[in-house]
Amino acid sequence: MERSANFLFGGTNFNRKKFAPDFAKFKNRKEDDDDDDHNKKVSFFEQEEEEEEPEQEKLVSSSSSKKRKRKSANSEPVEGFDVFKSSKKSRSKGKEVEQDTKDETLENPKKELYRRMEQDSLSRKQYNIHVSGENVPPPLKSFTELSSRYGCKKYILRNLAALGFKEPTPIQRQAIPVLLSGRECFACAPTGSGKTFAFICPMLIKLKRHSTDGIRAVILSPARELAAQTAREGKKLIKGSKFNIRLMTKPLVKTADFSKLQCDVLISTPMRLKRAIKAKKIDLSKVEYLVLDESDKLFEQSMLKQIDGVVKACSNPSIIRSLFSATLPDSVEELARSIMHDAVRVIIGRKNTASETVKQKLVFAGTEEGKLLALRQSFAQSLNPPVLIFLQSKERAKQLYDELKCEDIRVGVIHSDLPPGERENAVDSFRAGETWVLIATDVIARGMDFKGINCVINYDFPDSASAYIHRIGRSGRAGRSGEAITFYTEEDVPFLRNIANTMTSSGCEVPSWILTLKKKKWKKHRPKRDSISTRPKDSKIEQEE
Repeated sequence: MERSANFLFGGTNFNRKKFAPDFAKFKNRKEDDDDDDHNKKVSFFEQEEEEEEPEQEKLVSSSSSKKRKRKSANSEPVEGFDVFKSSKKSRSKGKEVEQDTKDETLENPKKELYRRMEQDSLSRKQYNIHVSGENVPPPLKSFTELSSRYGCKKYILRNLAALGFKEPTPIQRQAIPVLLSGRECFACAPTGSGKTFAFICPMLIKLKRHSTDGIRAVILSPARELAAQTAREGKKLIKGSKFNIRLMTKPLVKTADFSKLQCDVLISTPMRLKRAIKAKKIDLSKVEYLVLDESDKLFEQSMLKQIDGVVKACSNPSIIRSLFSATLPDSVEELARSIMHDAVRVIIGRKNTASETVKQKLVFAGTEEGKLLALRQSFAQSLNPPVLIFLQSKERAKQLYDELKCEDIRVGVIHSDLPPGERENAVDSFRAGETWVLIATDVIARGMDFKGINCVINYDFPDSASAYIHRIGRSGRAGRSGEAITFYTEEDVPFLRNIANTMTSSGCEVPSWILTLKKKKWKKHRPKRDSISTRPKDSKIEQEE
């Protein structure tokens, strides 16, 4: 019977106490080897979970695998090198790169939006444009953008070029995109800044083709002369198209059948339009655009009921309303907000200020006789026509005309008592240069475009700051220079401070003593004044007898 190797040691006893240090070493080494084997097994199973081994590796002999195990046990691992860990890192890096690209694509629109908003604000600052409202469209850079951004027809651009428009004015840069984007708008811009084309251009672009079923746009003006001027300027812009712009006149109200009348844009005063609505001669339910030109005048108490009737008659729920004026009081803004939805407010320059191209001057005349003497003296020294003279009433306009008509001055007069034909003739003669001096009331103080007026004289002190701004705005239009002279008497001194504030805000110098006066609240400043005449009172009595 064969004996095992243990037979040789059978009867011997191992002295553990004597060889305790050696025994401890042997025991620690054995535990370390067991731990290594256990770790190798764990790593092997982890490897199997992450990635299947190829079939060839599975067929490798057990002996070679043992050699590899011994080799890996003895060799020191390279720090940071692990095939499976690196693959995990590469996957995680790939995910991070994908996440970064996603974040970049999300951030790019925001960056683009912020960049565009910054460019828009710089452009507005350059042209002194101030806006308020949400998501205000960017201002125009040039008229060519009308075709690229909004599909404007070629005839409009051609007509603008023929009229001498090379670049948009500040109000046109901002108001046109606002209206073309379908937003309502109330705008305040200096006199002579191109407001008329700012609301007619987007109207024609949006309407696209001429109407076959009634009126599609309405423009309201406070005076017949301004309505006629707007119609004339609008017809220049539609040249070469099939659009029809009509001016509401008395014969049209009486005789026209508006159901058959081809009309895309109707221009009228509030009174005439309300009469047609009351007589049920006109249907405004399909109107897409409503413009209130010189809106602060239209919102005065005397016209408010008429405006209310027109606004109610324009019952189209998708109508776009807009207000334009050189002056926009806070009370008008409140009324505008009550009838408008999501409106954009556009202010060019400082709100309610006179044009900076007009040189303004105050002249103390003392009395009514002093005014007439000062006027004649200024004409004798340097009469530089065309000259426009404003008075507070039609009676006083007639009196001044009677005083000047016999002198060697080509003078004309316009007021509300004149028949429509004579009023038109007075305006046309002044435009043509046949009349050098035109005496007028505030009936033509708003919106009238007389190109090249060299001087405006406020013979009678204006009854409000807005009246002053509109009067002197007949001069210095479209970037030209002009002059404005305002006569004042002792009765007008309490209201000088109000005019002085307007003058200083537009860059004009004012005597320091006027700025120390107390600011008085404006009311209608139309005091009873002596009649205009240089003849002695005795001779007047004799003539009357």
